Amino acid sequence: MKFAAEYLRSTTTVGDYPRWNRVEVALAGRSNVGKSSLLNALTESRGLARTSKTPGRTRALNFFGLGAGLALVDLPGFGYAKMARADAAHLGGLINDYLTQREALAGLVLLIDARRGPEAEELALLAMSDRHDASGVALNPLTIVVAATKCDKLRRSQRAAALKPFAAHGLEPILCSAESGEGLEELRRRIIAIGRNYSRLSA
Repeated sequence: MKFAAEYLRSTTTVGDYPRWNRVEVALAGRSNVGKSSLLNALTESRGLARTSKTPGRTRALNFFGLGAGLALVDLPGFGYAKMARADAAHLGGLINDYLTQREALAGLVLLIDARRGPEAEELALLAMSDRHDASGVALNPLTIVVAATKCDKLRRSQRAAALKPFAAHGLEPILCSAESGEGLEELRRRIIAIGRNYSRLSA
């Protein structure tokens, strides 16, 4: 399964979101989780999202089209390594507003390093299911997909122990790797299913 992906636009302000009929699925994770590398591997487009050895390079919401009706939205990484406090606060507010108020948003793919497991900031994002628009009207709850990244760094004998912190929070992640390609096909299927299910609900 392939994604026909293309870069569409970026924004750093709430009022500059695209106005379209696409269903959006957001990708979120810590600034060192390998989000850009995974996005490139998912779409089989090496240069689609910029990668860097320095975490935290994504400073905007980046919108990528997948065919005519679906969009992936690459969110700034949280953790904000080597970033001014005011900039970090701005990006934190941007992520919060987008996840809780964006009507076109149907799903969230939360990337968590398989070697570390979920911590407070990831769990806070998962709790953003009570969504309302700016006028207080309730929005659709998000479909959540958890991807445990960099699983190629784990030995097979380490995997069961690595998954225990996820299970403690009721999470069943997709083990995936931008390097080996493991889990990417399942992740593609889940993203496409989010778009299809949301389209049926909205019809």
